[in-house]
Amino acid sequence: MKVDPTTRSRAHGLARGIEQEIRSLENARTMALRGLSRDAAKRLRGESAELVVALAFELLALGRRLVAFELIAAHGRALESLDIAQVEMLAGELDSWYSVDMFCVCIAGPCWREGQISDQDIARWAGSENPWWRRAALVATTALTVRSRGGYGDSDRTLVVARMLVDDRHHAVVRALSRALRELIPWEPDRVAAFLEKHWDSLATQVRREVRNKLDTALKKLPIL
Repeated sequence: MKVDPTTRSRAHGLARGIEQEIRSLENARTMALRGLSRDAAKRLRGESAELVVALAFELLALGRRLVAFELIAAHGRALESLDIAQVEMLAGELDSWYSVDMFCVCIAGPCWREGQISDQDIARWAGSENPWWRRAALVATTALTVRSRGGYGDSDRTLVVARMLVDDRHHAVVRALSRALRELIPWEPDRVAAFLEKHWDSLATQVRREVRNKLDTALKKLPIL
């Protein structure tokens, strides 16, 4: 990624400063890091998107994935500036629940929802030989379905991805598929029920059980007409 030398130099200095703040924490666990990220995001509000994205890459190089992603997510212009090439560069090596879910919640999901990355890009991830990229395709749907994440119940795109992975048996993908379907239930329980019935024999037992249970619960809460 090409960055102006002055911007790169500033980003490098800011990253080193944030790294020192992290090292000074008594307990650098997730909650403490998120608090630090919020404070840093406030200081960066007036900065350019280019600087914040460059800072995120500097932090990634220091192994500070959570802080890097949360700074971009908190800076609207930085998040809006990303394209598919930058999104995939930010992902780096996806190799765990933690790396995938953080990437999708902060970066990939919102960028997909807003049209910065395409349905074809997500389909490519779903077809990857790497199970963590396949999980990413599913976890990204939370930006379409979880209200607190800006979701609005996009069942069409969610179910397209779900269809691609109904036969997948990798544990990380199975759990992500279950969640993607369950998060869609508050919006369109009938479509989820139809999907479950159509693909029942292909779906993992865990997906069938968890989605069926949530559907049953949701239906019990519906008012009697």
